[in-house]
Amino acid sequence: MTPPQVPGARLRHGRVSLTLSFFVQGAVFALLVTRIPAIQVRYGISDSLLPAFLAAVPVLAGVGSVGTEHLVKRVSPSTVLRCVQPVVCLALLAVGAVGSLVQVAVALAAFGLTVGALDASMNMLGVSLQRAYGRSIMLGFHAAYSLGGIVGASLAWAGAHWRLSLMVLYGPAVAVFVPLVLVIGRWFVGRDQRDASDGDGGGRGAAAAPVAMRLLLPLCLVMAFVYIGDSTVSNWSAKYLQDVLGSSEQLATVPYNVYMVMTLLGRTVGDLGVRRFGPVQVVRTGTVVAAAGFVVVAAAPGAWVGMAGFTLLGLGLCVIVPQTFAAAGRYAEERHGPGASDPTIARLNIFNYVGFLIGSPLVGALGDAWSYRGAMLVPMAMVLVTLVYARSFGASPARYGDDHERPRTADVGRGSNGL
Repeated sequence: MTPPQVPGARLRHGRVSLTLSFFVQGAVFALLVTRIPAIQVRYGISDSLLPAFLAAVPVLAGVGSVGTEHLVKRVSPSTVLRCVQPVVCLALLAVGAVGSLVQVAVALAAFGLTVGALDASMNMLGVSLQRAYGRSIMLGFHAAYSLGGIVGASLAWAGAHWRLSLMVLYGPAVAVFVPLVLVIGRWFVGRDQRDASDGDGGGRGAAAAPVAMRLLLPLCLVMAFVYIGDSTVSNWSAKYLQDVLGSSEQLATVPYNVYMVMTLLGRTVGDLGVRRFGPVQVVRTGTVVAAAGFVVVAAAPGAWVGMAGFTLLGLGLCVIVPQTFAAAGRYAEERHGPGASDPTIARLNIFNYVGFLIGSPLVGALGDAWSYRGAMLVPMAMVLVTLVYARSFGASPARYGDDHERPRTADVGRGSNGL
């Protein structure tokens, strides 16, 4: 058996730079969403108007992802990421700096459009780098996103604790993030840069059509259902612990933090699990753990048991989304060639925002009409659908790892064998 080759310096630099990009995006997004109440007060957004503002961001992010699907047929994902990430950071700053309701609406619209392109292009580069490495590294990128989210939420907590204005909170963060992303953008590596450095004539190569939606539908459903589960935790964990399980207001703030820490831990070690057991088994295990978490939350007699349920949710859900992107990229390349991976990932990314849009109002409506305990079982049932489509996360081993190592039984591309 041929031993794996060591990735070159260009790929290693590309991996580090993309990891930092995921970290910055996690921090920026957390700084926005955790300070929604302060934004509402700052600009006098009424309770009736707030849902429209909140829904507009993921809707426009979906539009941005659709636009990126077509844009990457002409320019590289690394170029898209270099351009849009500084804009996302500046849009965050504008949210804290502008002076009127109309201006903050424009800033949020700019944030939504560019964050859709950002999420799509980051995951395109992640999938491309994973294929170049020939082993699972995708979960590591998303672990950096989780770490950024924890840092951003901690900064937001400090801002709220010290009663800092949005401008004072966002200004220093953006002053650090914008130069950082401008510098690391020089080392982004996508399929086009790899081809050029390998002496294949370089350039973008022939653009290929994305995988048809009917063929991509299983992965799209998984993506949407997982984000419905994720939004259930982010939007309802505090209320559930306080109103249903009788916790204190202070304790009710803990479950989401625990959830984020568990996503970080799960993703940090997740790549090792994928390399050892394959993506199909990891996704199945994550699905079962997440479903168990929902059951524990729904049946919890008290706050601490409910906290344990949210802990399981973080550990289970965290591995599925990175593997969904990876599976879509592999499937697109196997079916249509390397040029199909990028637009396919942009198409799949739309269902990230579909899940966010559906999750919060769905659980709220079910909780009001039925019970919040019962409502927790609905996202559980949706997440369990992943078990039906688990084999979609496998791939043909002969087509994987062709740049830096030959396929191995335990490698990410071998997930469909013997599982």
